Amino acid sequence: MIDLETLVLVRKARDGDHDAVNALVTRYDGMVFATVARRLKNRTCAREVTQDVFIQMLRKLAQLRDDALFEPWLRKIAVRLAINKAVRRPRERLGEDEALGAVKAAGTAPLDRIVQNENAAQLRECLGRLRELDRNTLVAFYFEGRSLQEMSAQFESPVGTIKRRLHTARNRLRDTMTELALVG
Repeated sequence: MIDLETLVLVRKARDGDHDAVNALVTRYDGMVFATVARRLKNRTCAREVTQDVFIQMLRKLAQLRDDALFEPWLRKIAVRLAINKAVRRPRERLGEDEALGAVKAAGTAPLDRIVQNENAAQLRECLGRLRELDRNTLVAFYFEGRSLQEMSAQFESPVGTIKRRLHTARNRLRDTMTELALVG
């Protein structure tokens, strides 16, 4: 059961009161962090995801139908984002090194910067050669950092379809990059 003070804070936060938002973050930071850390077992990742949870809270607060359910609603966001992070880390990045390695941070040596710029240009060219759906799928996931659920809503497709599209789009990008390397 939620206390009256929290109900007031939720309503004020929904109306744009920054002090109320800060009070909610302060009040629930420990609970959100603990929820996320239990799933990720990595304090650094858990702190990042905890920040994402509160950003998501701000974005979605208007959609909360019953203010009395704020705490379980916030916990559900925390669990969902923690699962997304855990799932994306090992599985969704499979094959990323071959296809999207060009966008990773390079060293500080001049040669490294030249190679990075050349790889980024090749990546942009190859992305441009892909079909629009493949390109949009890769950009949404890797460059905009959207979750599978967000992409599901954006593309109006089930999460399973989004996973398949990501897999297919990565393979097509890899093939396009291989063709470019053979031609060039």
